[in-house]
Amino acid sequence: MGAAFLTRLGGGRVEVRSAGSAPADTVNPAVVEAMREIGIDISAETPKVLTAEAVQASDVVITMGCGDACPYFPGKRYLDWTLEDPAGQGVTAVRPIRDQIEQRVRGLLEELGIPAAE
Repeated sequence: MGAAFLTRLGGGRVEVRSAGSAPADTVNPAVVEAMREIGIDISAETPKVLTAEAVQASDVVITMGCGDACPYFPGKRYLDWTLEDPAGQGVTAVRPIRDQIEQRVRGLLEELGIPAAE
């Protein structure tokens, strides 16, 4: 969800990578539905494994509770967003998580001096 929001709101001014330390085989259908409700289609996305190379190539690394499983490189900016895990939850439970992620992405863009595209 974070990558989808950053892609949309970044308006092509941000290069986005999305990966996880232990990704599922498919994107949670409730997450797909919650994002579809606000006009973002992530149905074609596939979960990817987080690699050290992806972290090294990033300026800002946003983690969501991966702890020691995430590669760490000095000099990178790391943000750990503590959010409820949408895994196994229905769309009703995913909506507030989705909305929290959107607000955090908007805040990050503001910190970076990048106006959110609407």
